[in-house]
Amino acid sequence: MTDHYDALETRDPAARERDLFARLPALIAHAMTAPGWAAHLKGVDPKTVTSRAALARLPLLRKSALLALQKETPPFGGLNTMPANAARRLMMSPGPIFEPEGHVADYAGVARAMFAAGIRKGDIIHNAFAYHLTPGGWMFDSAAEALGCAIIPGGVGNTEQQVEAIAHYRPSAYTGTPDFLKILLDAAAKAGRDVSSIRRALVSAAALPPSLRAELKERGVDTAQCYAVAETGVIAYETPAPARLQAEWAPVGRPEGAPSNDGGARERAPLGMVVSENIIVEIVRPGTGDPVADGEVGEVVVTTFSNDYPMVRVATGDMSAVMPGASPCGRTNIRIKGWMGRADQTAKVKGMFVRPEQVAEVGRRFPQLRRLRLVVTRDNEQDAMTLHAECAAGAVGEAALAEALQAVTKLRGAVRLVAPGTLPNDGKVIADERPVG
Repeated sequence: MTDHYDALETRDPAARERDLFARLPALIAHAMTAPGWAAHLKGVDPKTVTSRAALARLPLLRKSALLALQKETPPFGGLNTMPANAARRLMMSPGPIFEPEGHVADYAGVARAMFAAGIRKGDIIHNAFAYHLTPGGWMFDSAAEALGCAIIPGGVGNTEQQVEAIAHYRPSAYTGTPDFLKILLDAAAKAGRDVSSIRRALVSAAALPPSLRAELKERGVDTAQCYAVAETGVIAYETPAPARLQAEWAPVGRPEGAPSNDGGARERAPLGMVVSENIIVEIVRPGTGDPVADGEVGEVVVTTFSNDYPMVRVATGDMSAVMPGASPCGRTNIRIKGWMGRADQTAKVKGMFVRPEQVAEVGRRFPQLRRLRLVVTRDNEQDAMTLHAECAAGAVGEAALAEALQAVTKLRGAVRLVAPGTLPNDGKVIADERPVG
């Protein structure tokens, strides 16, 4: 069995760099045929952008700015080079942010992440990413087709039906959020249904803490994760250690971000995430477009080579850092440590973004409230959020506030009312207190 998806993954790093930056001027010129990119990159001569230093001089496009751009110039803020009526599908992510899907096979680059997770042609995959409006389900569906896999379009919810489908079709792999995989396994155990056919999982869109990875491993599922956003597809993905390293275990007390592998007293050193092919990743100082030194934590910025919906220096708002050296798996692209928090205060909770503007909207509905802080944590291996709100005793009911929080964010959360002056005066609206790694 081959260890790599294609020859691109093991090419000389210098050759990869030359190839990417030889193609970059044509990409930028193509992007600038779209009015949104022409305005954003006004004054840029594409022919001069042939190095990382030249790329770093271009302005960032913040993912958080897409909402306003798309309202001003629907449907895609003038950033699409393919008209909406020529797209394969027209998507809407929470925000809402709108994205087109083109006609290229494996358009989001998920297939190589699936391959690295051990999924092969002929496997049956249970896909629990949402298919309704949002792109997640289709991104993984397209990859399964490219790999030659059958797919069960489970989507989200309907847990009992999904367990029944798994027990009947006997899929060997799962794709979706790690939280929902645990929910499915728990539901199957409670119902006495055999879902042990699932041996591998590729997860994304939610945290995979070491404790959950270890629990899934104990239950027979080897779990890998990939880091992706709707606008760029897969940015980086976990890879397996070669056989020669499988038995080399390091004592618990592993470096930050190291994955748990066996749930026991000893765990493997981290491999990080290998950056996907056909994209350029930069790590920049938050609030600027200036690249930081390798190893320094900064914001992830991505440039893609999509002909239909190109992205040039899109700032994801996510934090990460470049890891030193090449991966022992044999892939030669740079590695990042994976998701290390947000450069802004936006948080992803159960696969959905929650923004400071949404917390402010809850506050506008209740003028009696003073400071608000949404605290995101983990509870029973699932994301959980609690809205801390300052108000005088009896001024607002917790139930009414919880109802408003769910209406605005589309997520359930607890409410904790505190006395005026209790919350810190530090400007923080969303506090993500989930463990990193």
